[in-house]
Amino acid sequence: WGPLVGGFPRSMYGRLARAGRAAVVCGGGGMGLGPALQEPELTPHKIAGVEMVGIRHLSELGFESKRASNKKSFGYAKFIAENECVLGEIVLKETAEPMTLRAYPRAGPRGTLHFEPSETRAAIVTCGGLCPGMNSVIKNLVMTLKGHYGVAKIYGIRGGYRGFTSVGWDAPLELDLDSVEEAHHAGGTILGTSRGGFDADKIVEWLKAKRVDQLYVVGGDGTHRGAYKLSELCHQKGLNIAVAGIPKTIDNDIGVIDRSFGFMTAVSEAVRAISAARVEAVCNNPSGIGVVKLMGRSAGYLAAYATLASQDVDLCLVPEVPIDLVAVLRHLERVIDRKGHAVVVVAEGAGEDLLGMSSLTDAGGNRKLPPVGEWLCARIKDHFNSQGKEATLKYIDPSYMVRSVPADASDSYLCMTLAHAAAHGAMAGYTGFTVGLVNNRTVMVPIPELAAASPRSMAPHGRTWERVVSITNQPAHRPPQAPGDA
Repeated sequence: WGPLVGGFPRSMYGRLARAGRAAVVCGGGGMGLGPALQEPELTPHKIAGVEMVGIRHLSELGFESKRASNKKSFGYAKFIAENECVLGEIVLKETAEPMTLRAYPRAGPRGTLHFEPSETRAAIVTCGGLCPGMNSVIKNLVMTLKGHYGVAKIYGIRGGYRGFTSVGWDAPLELDLDSVEEAHHAGGTILGTSRGGFDADKIVEWLKAKRVDQLYVVGGDGTHRGAYKLSELCHQKGLNIAVAGIPKTIDNDIGVIDRSFGFMTAVSEAVRAISAARVEAVCNNPSGIGVVKLMGRSAGYLAAYATLASQDVDLCLVPEVPIDLVAVLRHLERVIDRKGHAVVVVAEGAGEDLLGMSSLTDAGGNRKLPPVGEWLCARIKDHFNSQGKEATLKYIDPSYMVRSVPADASDSYLCMTLAHAAAHGAMAGYTGFTVGLVNNRTVMVPIPELAAASPRSMAPHGRTWERVVSITNQPAHRPPQAPGDA
């Protein structure tokens, strides 16, 4: 390669698999800021190459492609080349050996279609718990598939995976532009949802009977595992069907991607609950304490982000950090002594180390959680009573309120881009994939990789939790640091 321009060291080089070449440059210099400034010393990072993750294509599985031109549907668009990718990791650390960077195919319209749009039938299903933006996803899938590609028919499956195998109330809808025009203004999902009810054989038989070519599945990591089973079964049965996922979770605990749609809307709604708790704590004497319980089964992202956004929280408890009850209660006592009131945020999955784990599960296979909010309120009351002090507690549980609202502006935009990405990928013939933001770029991700990385948890030694502790000034109790925990 030779020396890079600007005096960058020879060791900073890269190779892009299937795409030619790339270079990674760190540092700066030569900015023309005057002779008094010295060019900073550059830190070399050895890059062995860039490996782009593969997404399965129906033609590679032996299915005939229509190889239709996409110019009719998206003649104005910038078509995405097959070798365009987005780096999965952009924060580099010095390593002894050259590292291979992982990258994901960039999402967007392709120049060649696997399906003939006018002959294509699609189905959309929403599964699991509610999340802001589900209707926005449905609307934008229909707008893209019907309004731009001009597919023949779109089925809306009612009530989650159960809707494929039940009859009566959950008979499928036929979606068109008129039926989804106002959908994004409402919370929830116009198709309804449920947990459980997954029967791969019956679902694939339904897809075959209705001559469906594309299935779009909106749901969490469990729903995505089911979607991948469907894509595998379609292949085994010789069905030329593309299966695409769009990840959804209020807990933001799906791996690989930057964030899930609806999460920031839920944070905003959670901040409203925290504001109400603060008003209650300030106005109710003596020693007003507002306790807010938020969703967060195994990950405390919602509680942490709402704490950071509100700036009014004095104590935040999350599943990733064990509760030192003595230290927590002493901290609340100090806060009350200093300003007369306190606000506490607790994630629903926090405190299992103290309350114990339940052996019961719901229809989706999720372990039922102990009532940490009520337990915490009781412990706070007991502590203040033991000190001869009176405390006035107000408990707020907005769990379902934060997820049942429409998406805000930011999440609405994200829902649109994800729906477009899924539709473009399926029309091009990709299957067994999901879509999401990686380093703020829309990409396609193999479902097995996303499922293997989910559910993720917030690093108790990472920067997000460090920020929480700096805001609340609570005791920085953390579990022992594991290798790579940052």
